[in-house]
Amino acid sequence: MTGRIEKTVFISYRRTNLPWALAIYQHLTSQGYDVFFDYLSINSGDFEKIIVENIRGRAHFIVILTPSALERCQEPGDWLRREIKTAMDEKRNIVPLMLESFDFGGPATVKALTGKLENLKKYNGLRVPSEYFFEAMNRLREQFLNVALDSVVHPISESAKQITKEHQVAANDSKQVGQEQLSAQEWFERGYVFQEAYNLDEAIRCFTVAIRLKPDFIEPYMHRAWARSVKGDLEGAIEDDDEVIRLNTEAIRLKPEDDNAYNNRGIALTARGDFDGAIADFDEAIRLNPDSAGAYYDRGAARQAKGELESALADYDEAIRLEPDLHNAYINRAGVRNLKGDFDGAIADSEEAIRVKPNSFAAYSSRANSLVGKHDLDGAIANLNKAIRLNPDAGMVRLSLISILRKSGRKAQADEQEKLARELIAKENEYNLACFEAICSNTDKALELLKIALGKNQVSKQLARQDRDFESIRDDPRFKELIGE
Repeated sequence: MTGRIEKTVFISYRRTNLPWALAIYQHLTSQGYDVFFDYLSINSGDFEKIIVENIRGRAHFIVILTPSALERCQEPGDWLRREIKTAMDEKRNIVPLMLESFDFGGPATVKALTGKLENLKKYNGLRVPSEYFFEAMNRLREQFLNVALDSVVHPISESAKQITKEHQVAANDSKQVGQEQLSAQEWFERGYVFQEAYNLDEAIRCFTVAIRLKPDFIEPYMHRAWARSVKGDLEGAIEDDDEVIRLNTEAIRLKPEDDNAYNNRGIALTARGDFDGAIADFDEAIRLNPDSAGAYYDRGAARQAKGELESALADYDEAIRLEPDLHNAYINRAGVRNLKGDFDGAIADSEEAIRVKPNSFAAYSSRANSLVGKHDLDGAIANLNKAIRLNPDAGMVRLSLISILRKSGRKAQADEQEKLARELIAKENEYNLACFEAICSNTDKALELLKIALGKNQVSKQLARQDRDFESIRDDPRFKELIGE
Protein backbone atom coordinates (compact mmCIF):
# COMPACT_ATOMS: atom_id res chain seq x y z
CA MET A 1 0.00 0.00 0.00
CA THR A 2 1.39 3.40 -1.00
CA GLY A 3 1.19 6.18 1.56
CA ARG A 4 -0.36 9.57 0.87
CA ILE A 5 0.86 13.15 1.16
CA GLU A 6 -1.02 15.06 3.87
CA LYS A 7 -1.06 18.82 4.49
CA THR A 8 -2.50 18.84 8.02
CA VAL A 9 -0.22 20.06 10.82
CA PHE A 10 -0.31 20.46 14.60
CA ILE A 11 2.21 22.87 16.18
CA SER A 12 3.27 22.15 19.77
CA TYR A 13 5.07 24.94 21.60
CA ARG A 14 5.79 26.58 24.95
CA ARG A 15 3.83 29.79 25.49
CA THR A 16 7.10 31.74 25.74
CA ASN A 17 7.76 30.88 22.10
CA LEU A 18 4.41 32.11 20.73
CA PRO A 19 5.98 34.34 18.01
CA TRP A 20 7.81 31.31 16.58
CA ALA A 21 4.63 29.23 16.57
CA LEU A 22 2.65 32.04 14.95
CA ALA A 23 5.33 32.68 12.31
CA ILE A 24 5.39 28.98 11.36
CA TYR A 25 1.58 28.91 11.30
CA GLN A 26 1.46 31.96 9.04
CA HIS A 27 3.98 30.51 6.61
CA LEU A 28 2.39 27.07 6.35
CA THR A 29 -1.17 28.36 5.98
CA SER A 30 0.02 30.68 3.20
CA GLN A 31 1.22 27.54 1.42
CA GLY A 32 -2.13 25.76 1.66
CA TYR A 33 -1.60 23.75 4.86
CA ASP A 34 -4.39 23.19 7.38
CA VAL A 35 -2.63 24.07 10.65
CA PHE A 36 -3.73 24.16 14.29
CA PHE A 37 -1.98 25.46 17.38
CA ASP A 38 -3.30 26.59 20.75
CA TYR A 39 -3.34 30.30 19.97
CA LEU A 40 -6.02 31.47 22.41
CA SER A 41 -4.90 29.31 25.37
CA ILE A 42 -7.29 26.39 25.85
CA ASN A 43 -8.64 25.63 29.32
CA SER A 44 -7.12 22.57 31.00
CA GLY A 45 -10.54 20.93 31.09
CA ASP A 46 -10.75 21.07 27.28
CA PHE A 47 -7.33 19.51 26.71
CA GLU A 48 -8.59 16.05 25.79
CA LYS A 49 -11.38 17.34 23.57
CA ILE A 50 -9.46 19.96 21.62
CA ILE A 51 -5.73 19.22 21.81
CA VAL A 52 -5.83 15.43 21.62
CA GLU A 53 -8.46 15.41 18.88
CA ASN A 54 -6.40 17.84 16.80
CA ILE A 55 -3.24 15.78 17.22
CA ARG A 56 -5.10 12.62 16.20
CA GLY A 57 -6.78 14.48 13.34
CA ARG A 58 -3.57 15.79 11.74
CA ALA A 59 -0.79 13.91 10.00
CA HIS A 60 2.18 16.06 11.01
CA PHE A 61 3.27 17.14 14.51
CA ILE A 62 5.78 19.99 14.74
CA VAL A 63 7.31 20.62 18.18
CA ILE A 64 9.24 23.85 18.78
CA LEU A 65 12.32 23.22 20.94
CA THR A 66 14.31 25.97 22.64
CA PRO A 67 16.58 25.90 25.73
CA SER A 68 13.71 27.15 27.90
CA ALA A 69 10.91 25.11 26.30
CA LEU A 70 11.52 21.90 28.25
CA GLU A 71 11.92 23.65 31.63
CA ARG A 72 8.66 22.19 33.02
CA CYS A 73 8.53 19.02 30.93
CA GLN A 74 9.29 16.86 33.97
CA GLU A 75 5.90 17.76 35.44
CA PRO A 76 3.51 14.87 34.69
CA GLY A 77 0.68 17.26 33.80
CA ASP A 78 2.77 19.55 31.61
CA TRP A 79 0.92 20.29 28.37
CA LEU A 80 3.99 20.14 26.12
CA ARG A 81 4.92 16.76 27.56
CA ARG A 82 1.39 15.43 27.08
CA GLU A 83 1.22 16.72 23.51
CA ILE A 84 4.51 15.06 22.52
CA LYS A 85 3.52 11.79 24.16
CA THR A 86 0.12 11.83 22.40
CA ALA A 87 1.82 12.41 19.04
CA MET A 88 4.13 9.45 19.68
CA ASP A 89 1.22 7.22 20.74
CA GLU A 90 -0.73 8.19 17.61
CA LYS A 91 2.32 7.65 15.35
CA ARG A 92 2.21 11.14 13.86
CA ASN A 93 5.01 12.41 11.61
CA ILE A 94 6.95 14.19 14.38
CA VAL A 95 9.29 16.99 13.32
CA PRO A 96 11.37 18.67 16.08
CA LEU A 97 12.25 22.25 15.16
CA MET A 98 15.41 23.19 17.07
CA LEU A 99 15.86 26.89 17.73
CA GLU A 100 18.55 29.02 19.34
CA SER A 101 21.20 26.93 21.17
CA PHE A 102 18.88 23.96 21.71
CA ASP A 103 20.88 20.80 22.41
CA PHE A 104 19.43 17.33 22.94
CA GLY A 105 22.58 16.49 24.92
CA GLY A 106 22.26 19.36 27.38
CA PRO A 107 21.84 18.30 31.05
CA ALA A 108 18.49 20.08 31.45
CA THR A 109 17.16 18.50 28.24
CA VAL A 110 18.30 15.01 29.25
CA LYS A 111 16.52 15.37 32.60
CA ALA A 112 13.34 16.68 30.97
CA LEU A 113 13.04 14.00 28.28
CA THR A 114 12.33 10.99 30.47
CA GLY A 115 10.31 7.87 29.78
CA LYS A 116 8.76 7.76 26.32
CA LEU A 117 9.88 11.34 25.61
CA GLU A 118 13.49 10.16 25.61
CA ASN A 119 12.80 8.93 22.07
CA LEU A 120 12.22 12.50 20.82
CA LYS A 121 15.92 12.89 20.02
CA LYS A 122 15.68 9.96 17.59
CA TYR A 123 13.40 11.90 15.24
CA ASN A 124 14.89 13.77 12.31
CA GLY A 125 14.86 17.42 13.35
CA LEU A 126 15.45 20.76 11.65
CA ARG A 127 17.44 23.75 12.94
CA VAL A 128 15.70 27.09 12.35
CA PRO A 129 17.85 30.24 12.68
CA SER A 130 15.77 33.43 12.66
CA GLU A 131 17.92 35.04 9.95
CA TYR A 132 17.24 32.08 7.63
CA PHE A 133 13.63 31.51 8.65
CA PHE A 134 12.13 31.29 5.15
CA GLU A 135 14.91 29.01 3.91
CA ALA A 136 14.22 26.73 6.89
CA MET A 137 10.47 26.80 6.18
CA ASN A 138 11.12 25.74 2.57
CA ARG A 139 13.16 22.80 3.85
CA LEU A 140 10.40 21.98 6.34
CA ARG A 141 7.79 21.77 3.58
CA GLU A 142 9.90 20.11 0.91
CA GLN A 143 11.81 17.56 3.02
CA PHE A 144 9.98 17.01 6.31
CA LEU A 145 6.29 17.41 5.46
CA ASN A 146 6.39 16.21 1.86
CA VAL A 147 6.47 12.54 2.87
CA ALA A 148 4.06 9.69 2.19
CA LEU A 149 2.27 8.51 5.34
CA ASP A 150 0.34 5.39 6.26
CA SER A 151 -0.86 6.54 9.70
CA VAL A 152 -4.58 6.87 10.30
CA VAL A 153 -5.89 10.43 10.57
CA HIS A 154 -8.96 10.47 12.80
CA PRO A 155 -11.97 12.76 12.22
CA ILE A 156 -12.42 15.70 14.59
CA SER A 157 -15.75 16.05 16.40
CA GLU A 158 -18.07 18.92 15.49
CA SER A 159 -17.59 20.61 18.90
CA ALA A 160 -13.80 20.42 18.54
CA LYS A 161 -14.02 21.74 14.99
CA GLN A 162 -15.83 24.83 16.21
CA ILE A 163 -13.18 25.69 18.81
CA THR A 164 -10.42 24.83 16.32
CA LYS A 165 -11.94 27.30 13.87
CA GLU A 166 -12.02 30.03 16.54
CA HIS A 167 -8.29 29.59 17.15
CA GLN A 168 -7.51 29.62 13.44
CA VAL A 169 -9.60 32.76 12.81
CA ALA A 170 -7.87 34.57 15.70
CA ALA A 171 -4.44 33.49 14.44
CA ASN A 172 -5.32 34.56 10.89
CA ASP A 173 -6.31 38.01 12.18
CA SER A 174 -3.03 38.52 14.04
CA LYS A 175 -0.26 40.74 12.69
CA GLN A 176 2.45 39.19 10.58
CA VAL A 177 5.38 38.14 12.76
CA GLY A 178 8.44 40.22 11.92
CA GLN A 179 12.15 39.56 12.08
CA GLU A 180 12.54 41.66 15.24
CA GLN A 181 10.12 39.41 17.18
CA LEU A 182 12.00 36.27 16.17
CA SER A 183 15.32 37.93 16.99
CA ALA A 184 13.93 38.88 20.41
CA GLN A 185 13.10 35.22 20.96
CA GLU A 186 16.66 34.20 20.10
CA TRP A 187 18.19 36.82 22.41
CA PHE A 188 15.94 35.65 25.25
CA GLU A 189 16.99 32.02 24.74
CA ARG A 190 20.66 33.03 24.68
CA GLY A 191 20.12 34.86 27.95
CA TYR A 192 18.42 31.79 29.40
CA VAL A 193 21.47 29.65 28.54
CA PHE A 194 23.81 32.20 30.16
CA GLN A 195 21.58 32.39 33.22
CA GLU A 196 21.65 28.59 33.61
CA ALA A 197 25.45 28.80 33.47
CA TYR A 198 25.32 31.61 36.09
CA ASN A 199 26.96 34.08 33.72
CA LEU A 200 24.62 36.84 34.88
CA ASP A 201 26.28 39.77 33.13
CA GLU A 202 25.86 38.12 29.74
CA ALA A 203 22.34 36.96 30.67
CA ILE A 204 21.32 40.53 31.54
CA ARG A 205 22.82 41.81 28.30
CA CYS A 206 20.85 39.28 26.24
CA PHE A 207 17.58 39.92 28.08
CA THR A 208 18.06 43.67 27.57
CA VAL A 209 18.44 43.20 23.81
CA ALA A 210 15.33 40.98 23.74
CA ILE A 211 13.33 43.69 25.55
CA ARG A 212 14.60 46.39 23.21
CA LEU A 213 13.45 44.34 20.22
CA LYS A 214 10.07 43.44 21.77
CA PRO A 215 9.12 45.75 24.68
CA ASP A 216 6.03 43.71 25.67
CA PHE A 217 7.98 40.41 25.95
CA ILE A 218 7.28 39.38 29.56
CA GLU A 219 9.83 36.60 30.11
CA PRO A 220 13.01 38.68 29.61
CA TYR A 221 11.75 41.16 32.23
CA MET A 222 11.17 38.30 34.70
CA HIS A 223 14.56 36.72 34.17
CA ARG A 224 16.39 40.05 34.11
CA ALA A 225 14.71 41.02 37.39
CA TRP A 226 16.04 37.86 39.03
CA ALA A 227 19.54 38.32 37.60
CA ARG A 228 19.64 41.99 38.61
CA SER A 229 18.49 41.10 42.12
CA VAL A 230 21.24 38.51 42.49
CA LYS A 231 23.77 41.01 41.16
CA GLY A 232 22.59 43.58 43.73
CA ASP A 233 20.90 45.98 41.28
CA LEU A 234 17.76 46.27 43.38
CA GLU A 235 16.40 49.38 41.66
CA GLY A 236 16.69 47.70 38.28
CA ALA A 237 15.05 44.54 39.62
CA ILE A 238 12.14 46.55 41.05
CA GLU A 239 11.62 48.31 37.71
CA ASP A 240 11.52 44.95 35.93
CA ASP A 241 9.15 43.46 38.51
CA ASP A 242 6.80 46.43 38.12
CA GLU A 243 6.77 45.90 34.36
CA VAL A 244 6.06 42.19 34.83
CA ILE A 245 3.11 43.05 37.07
CA ARG A 246 1.76 45.54 34.53
CA LEU A 247 2.13 43.20 31.54
CA ASN A 248 0.63 40.20 33.33
CA THR A 249 -2.28 42.25 34.68
CA GLU A 250 -3.08 43.15 31.08
CA ALA A 251 -2.64 39.51 30.01
CA ILE A 252 -5.09 38.39 32.72
CA ARG A 253 -7.59 41.01 31.57
CA LEU A 254 -7.43 39.64 28.03
CA LYS A 255 -7.23 35.94 29.00
CA PRO A 256 -8.62 35.32 32.51
CA GLU A 257 -7.90 31.58 32.25
CA ASP A 258 -4.14 32.01 31.65
CA ASP A 259 -2.52 30.31 34.67
CA ASN A 260 0.96 31.41 33.57
CA ALA A 261 -0.03 35.07 33.79
CA TYR A 262 -1.24 34.62 37.37
CA ASN A 263 1.91 32.71 38.27
CA ASN A 264 4.22 35.27 36.66
CA ARG A 265 2.48 38.15 38.41
CA GLY A 266 2.69 36.26 41.70
CA ILE A 267 6.46 35.91 41.34
CA ALA A 268 6.82 39.65 40.79
CA LEU A 269 4.51 40.46 43.72
CA THR A 270 6.61 38.18 45.96
CA ALA A 271 9.73 40.09 44.95
CA ARG A 272 7.94 43.35 45.78
CA GLY A 273 6.98 42.08 49.25
CA ASP A 274 3.23 41.76 48.56
CA PHE A 275 2.98 38.19 49.86
CA ASP A 276 -0.80 38.15 50.27
CA GLY A 277 -1.31 39.35 46.70
CA ALA A 278 1.22 36.82 45.44
CA ILE A 279 -0.40 33.92 47.29
CA ALA A 280 -3.81 34.89 45.88
CA ASP A 281 -2.34 34.78 42.35
CA PHE A 282 -0.69 31.40 42.97
CA ASP A 283 -3.99 30.07 44.35
CA GLU A 284 -5.65 31.02 41.07
CA ALA A 285 -2.83 29.55 38.98
CA ILE A 286 -3.16 26.25 40.86
CA ARG A 287 -6.94 26.27 40.46
CA LEU A 288 -6.50 26.66 36.71
CA ASN A 289 -3.64 24.14 36.50
CA PRO A 290 -3.55 21.77 39.53
CA ASP A 291 -0.54 19.86 38.16
CA SER A 292 1.80 22.86 38.02
CA ALA A 293 4.82 22.08 40.19
CA GLY A 294 6.12 25.59 39.55
CA ALA A 295 3.00 27.23 41.01
CA TYR A 296 3.23 25.15 44.20
CA TYR A 297 6.94 25.97 44.50
CA ASP A 298 6.33 29.69 43.98
CA ARG A 299 3.46 29.75 46.47
CA GLY A 300 5.71 27.95 48.94
CA ALA A 301 8.35 30.66 48.50
CA ALA A 302 5.78 33.40 49.18
CA ARG A 303 4.46 31.57 52.24
CA GLN A 304 8.00 30.99 53.49
CA ALA A 305 8.82 34.70 53.14
CA LYS A 306 5.61 35.50 55.02
CA GLY A 307 6.61 33.10 57.82
CA GLU A 308 3.89 30.48 57.16
CA LEU A 309 6.32 27.57 57.47
CA GLU A 310 3.90 24.64 57.65
CA SER A 311 2.00 25.83 54.57
CA ALA A 312 5.28 26.45 52.74
CA LEU A 313 6.48 22.96 53.60
CA ALA A 314 3.25 21.45 52.25
CA ASP A 315 3.67 23.39 48.98
CA TYR A 316 7.27 22.25 48.53
CA ASP A 317 6.21 18.66 49.22
CA GLU A 318 3.59 18.89 46.47
CA ALA A 319 6.00 20.56 44.04
CA ILE A 320 8.54 17.77 44.57
CA ARG A 321 5.85 15.11 44.21
CA LEU A 322 4.88 16.57 40.85
CA GLU A 323 8.48 17.18 39.74
CA PRO A 324 10.98 15.01 41.68
CA ASP A 325 14.01 16.83 40.22
CA LEU A 326 12.91 20.37 41.09
CA HIS A 327 16.25 21.61 42.42
CA ASN A 328 15.11 24.86 44.05
CA ALA A 329 12.23 23.15 45.86
CA TYR A 330 14.72 20.94 47.72
CA ILE A 331 16.83 23.97 48.68
CA ASN A 332 13.82 25.94 49.92
CA ARG A 333 12.40 22.96 51.77
CA ALA A 334 15.78 22.53 53.44
CA GLY A 335 15.57 26.17 54.53
CA VAL A 336 12.17 25.61 56.13
CA ARG A 337 13.36 22.43 57.85
CA ASN A 338 16.37 24.30 59.22
CA LEU A 339 14.03 26.90 60.73
CA LYS A 340 11.97 24.10 62.29
CA GLY A 341 15.08 22.39 63.72
CA ASP A 342 14.87 19.34 61.43
CA PHE A 343 18.54 19.46 60.47
CA ASP A 344 18.77 15.85 59.29
CA GLY A 345 15.80 16.39 56.96
CA ALA A 346 17.36 19.62 55.72
CA ILE A 347 20.68 17.88 55.00
CA ALA A 348 18.82 15.16 53.07
CA ASP A 349 17.11 17.85 50.98
CA SER A 350 20.41 19.66 50.29
CA GLU A 351 21.96 16.39 49.15
CA GLU A 352 19.01 15.78 46.81
CA ALA A 353 19.58 19.27 45.38
CA ILE A 354 23.26 18.39 44.83
CA ARG A 355 22.23 15.13 43.14
CA VAL A 356 19.98 17.04 40.75
CA LYS A 357 22.49 19.86 40.16
CA PRO A 358 26.02 18.88 41.27
CA ASN A 359 27.49 22.36 40.74
CA SER A 360 24.83 24.18 42.78
CA PHE A 361 26.59 26.57 45.15
CA ALA A 362 23.22 27.21 46.82
CA ALA A 363 22.87 23.52 47.71
CA TYR A 364 26.28 23.43 49.43
CA SER A 365 25.45 26.63 51.27
CA SER A 366 22.15 25.09 52.38
CA ARG A 367 23.89 21.97 53.66
CA ALA A 368 26.34 24.18 55.56
CA ASN A 369 23.46 25.89 57.39
CA SER A 370 22.14 22.50 58.50
CA LEU A 371 25.56 21.39 59.70
CA VAL A 372 25.75 24.53 61.85
CA GLY A 373 22.52 23.43 63.46
CA LYS A 374 24.16 20.08 64.23
CA HIS A 375 27.23 21.93 65.64
CA ASP A 376 29.50 20.54 62.91
CA LEU A 377 31.30 23.81 62.22
CA ASP A 378 34.22 22.23 60.33
CA GLY A 379 31.81 20.47 58.01
CA ALA A 380 29.88 23.71 57.50
CA ILE A 381 33.06 25.63 56.65
CA ALA A 382 34.08 22.94 54.13
CA ASN A 383 30.69 23.19 52.40
CA LEU A 384 30.79 26.98 52.28
CA ASN A 385 34.29 26.96 50.83
CA LYS A 386 32.98 24.58 48.15
CA ALA A 387 30.08 26.97 47.45
CA ILE A 388 32.48 29.93 47.14
CA ARG A 389 34.69 27.98 44.70
CA LEU A 390 31.59 27.37 42.56
CA ASN A 391 30.51 31.02 42.74
CA PRO A 392 33.20 33.42 44.05
CA ASP A 393 30.83 36.41 43.71
CA ALA A 394 28.17 35.02 46.08
CA GLY A 395 28.44 37.60 48.84
CA MET A 396 25.74 36.03 51.03
CA VAL A 397 27.66 32.73 51.09
CA ARG A 398 30.70 34.60 52.42
CA LEU A 399 28.38 36.16 54.99
CA SER A 400 27.51 32.70 56.30
CA LEU A 401 31.18 31.77 56.32
CA ILE A 402 32.07 34.87 58.37
CA SER A 403 29.45 33.94 60.96
CA ILE A 404 30.76 30.40 61.34
CA LEU A 405 34.41 31.44 61.41
CA ARG A 406 33.64 33.85 64.27
CA LYS A 407 31.76 31.13 66.17
CA SER A 408 34.70 28.77 65.79
CA GLY A 409 37.18 31.38 67.06
CA ARG A 410 38.92 31.96 63.72
CA LYS A 411 38.86 35.75 63.94
CA ALA A 412 41.67 36.46 61.44
CA GLN A 413 39.98 34.38 58.73
CA ALA A 414 36.63 35.98 59.53
CA ASP A 415 38.12 39.48 59.22
CA GLU A 416 39.65 38.56 55.85
CA GLN A 417 36.30 37.26 54.57
CA GLU A 418 34.56 40.38 55.87
CA LYS A 419 36.76 42.58 53.68
CA LEU A 420 36.00 40.46 50.63
CA ALA A 421 32.28 40.25 51.39
CA ARG A 422 31.63 43.92 52.14
CA GLU A 423 32.18 44.96 48.52
CA LEU A 424 30.28 41.97 47.11
CA ILE A 425 27.12 42.58 49.14
CA ALA A 426 27.10 46.37 48.88
CA LYS A 427 24.03 46.28 46.61
CA GLU A 428 22.07 43.63 48.52
CA ASN A 429 18.69 44.57 49.99
CA GLU A 430 18.43 46.06 53.46
CA TYR A 431 17.55 42.76 55.13
CA ASN A 432 20.67 40.99 53.89
CA LEU A 433 22.77 44.02 54.79
CA ALA A 434 21.25 43.96 58.29
CA CYS A 435 22.30 40.32 58.62
CA PHE A 436 25.81 41.23 57.52
CA GLU A 437 26.17 44.10 59.99
CA ALA A 438 24.79 41.96 62.83
CA ILE A 439 27.35 39.22 62.11
CA CYS A 440 30.07 41.88 62.03
CA SER A 441 28.84 43.14 65.45
CA ASN A 442 27.74 46.51 64.09
CA THR A 443 24.55 46.52 66.17
CA ASP A 444 23.29 50.06 65.51
CA LYS A 445 23.72 49.73 61.75
CA ALA A 446 22.11 46.29 61.74
CA LEU A 447 19.03 47.54 63.60
CA GLU A 448 18.73 50.60 61.34
CA LEU A 449 18.79 48.39 58.22
CA LEU A 450 16.42 45.81 59.73
CA LYS A 451 13.86 48.53 60.47
CA ILE A 452 13.96 49.62 56.81
CA ALA A 453 13.74 46.00 55.60
CA LEU A 454 10.66 45.28 57.72
CA GLY A 455 9.07 48.51 56.53
CA LYS A 456 9.56 47.37 52.92
CA ASN A 457 8.13 43.88 53.65
CA GLN A 458 11.37 42.25 52.53
CA VAL A 459 10.78 39.56 55.15
CA SER A 460 8.26 38.78 57.88
CA LYS A 461 8.93 39.57 61.53
CA GLN A 462 8.60 35.86 62.31
CA LEU A 463 11.43 34.92 59.95
CA ALA A 464 13.62 37.74 61.27
CA ARG A 465 12.93 36.45 64.78
CA GLN A 466 14.20 32.99 63.79
CA ASP A 467 17.19 34.08 61.70
CA ARG A 468 20.44 32.86 63.27
CA ASP A 469 22.31 35.81 61.75
CA PHE A 470 20.81 38.03 64.47
CA GLU A 471 22.09 35.99 67.42
CA SER A 472 24.48 38.76 68.47
CA ILE A 473 21.65 41.32 68.80
CA ARG A 474 18.78 39.04 69.82
CA ASP A 475 18.74 40.32 73.42
CA ASP A 476 18.85 43.98 72.44
CA PRO A 477 15.53 45.63 73.47
CA ARG A 478 15.46 47.49 70.13
CA PHE A 479 15.57 44.19 68.22
CA LYS A 480 12.76 42.77 70.33
CA GLU A 481 10.67 45.85 69.66
CA LEU A 482 11.27 45.61 65.90
CA ILE A 483 10.19 41.95 65.68
CA GLY A 484 7.23 42.39 68.00
CA GLU A 485 8.37 40.53 71.09
